[in-house]
Amino acid sequence: MTTPVDLDPFARFRSVTRARIGLGRAGDSLPIRAVLDFQLAHARARDAVHGHVDFAAMADRIGKTMPVIRLKSRAADRSIYLARPDLGRRVDPAALAGVEKGDWDVAFVIADGLSAAAVEAHGEVVLSACVRRLGDLKVAPVVLGEQARVAFGDEAGEALGARIVVVLIGERPGLSVPDSLGAYLTFDPRVGRRDSERNCISNIHADGLSHETAADKIAWLIREALRLGLTGVDLKEDMSGATALPAPL
Repeated sequence: MTTPVDLDPFARFRSVTRARIGLGRAGDSLPIRAVLDFQLAHARARDAVHGHVDFAAMADRIGKTMPVIRLKSRAADRSIYLARPDLGRRVDPAALAGVEKGDWDVAFVIADGLSAAAVEAHGEVVLSACVRRLGDLKVAPVVLGEQARVAFGDEAGEALGARIVVVLIGERPGLSVPDSLGAYLTFDPRVGRRDSERNCISNIHADGLSHETAADKIAWLIREALRLGLTGVDLKEDMSGATALPAPL
């Protein structure tokens, strides 16, 4: 009996990755299935970038358990936000007028970033999981940031007087994951902080880092940042030797 010919040697690799490998060809082009899959992924990525987070509904839901502040960046709309990243990094001065400083250990900012789908799917869940692990710390009112990038959190955290700010933000969509959430932590937030002064936990989505695992890492980094007085390249995520975190309520 002869050995059967393996007509698709890449099938077993595709079963363990979302990367586009071994797509095959039809003539001098891709098979129609691969072309349609690519077009669908591209459409989902565009939808994620141009989508809108329903911050009003989010504020109503979070507001039932925690105070909420809604802020906008200096980018007036989505088209300006995409063309002028610098405006998305700063808070609208008129909105900041109503923000009061407090004695807060940590402030959370949920920002739309470049994926509304990520924020809608994961933002509130990760926030809730983090807060459950930080019950002994003073948590500032939650900031919902519209048309906001990572550095937006520096100005918001400074206005609140928080010792550390955590920005939960929609990551730039790829062609395999349009709804990935990132978490950026900055100690002593203030305008002018460099990206090297932040820690990032990325790839929080259904096929990536789970909500609970992400919250464990974020809570661990917050406590270490407060203990050492820093974030960034000098703070390494190393939970392997850490003592157990407080159990979720």
